[in-house]
Amino acid sequence: MDTVNIQLDKVKLRRTLLKKRQLMSVEEWREKSDRICTQIQTFIFYSDAKTILAYFSVRQEPDLNPLFANTKYQWGFPRCVGNSLSWYVWQSGDSLQINSYGISEPYPDAPTIDPSEVDLILVPSVACDRQGYRLGYGGGYYDRLLSSPEWANKPTVGIVFDFAYLQRIPIAPWDKPLKIVVSETGLTGKD
Repeated sequence: MDTVNIQLDKVKLRRTLLKKRQLMSVEEWREKSDRICTQIQTFIFYSDAKTILAYFSVRQEPDLNPLFANTKYQWGFPRCVGNSLSWYVWQSGDSLQINSYGISEPYPDAPTIDPSEVDLILVPSVACDRQGYRLGYGGGYYDRLLSSPEWANKPTVGIVFDFAYLQRIPIAPWDKPLKIVVSETGLTGKD
């Protein structure tokens, strides 16, 4: 399949899954998000980590906020800088600002996080498949991040609701599989 068709397939799949996610009731979204948080907390990489990169939920993404109160971890959140993600320390109670995509992010004067400090990356995903491949939002921010040498070997966890954990999604040559996928029904890793 050529790259143009793969991209078109991704656009259609992304639209369908985002619509399905938006149709969830707040109660269902909250309950499934809480179950995802519980799954993450049972994960060995999570328990051993010191610095974890995460994201603030938008558009009914699984909400990981309950995890961020745990001060055992240093939490890092992204800011979009040009076409890259830069990572900043954030702790519960710190102020946030809203970027041009409508996403909450730390202020630019927050302390930055060096890749060498990072033990685990929780990756927002529209969908993931059984091979660990991820369908994102189409901006390529995480693809660029995870293909750069200093980030390439970090443990990555795709976060999705179970309906978006698919058998196979269309992949392009630059797509990189994630190590683990977590949904409200469990977590699975690729070998």
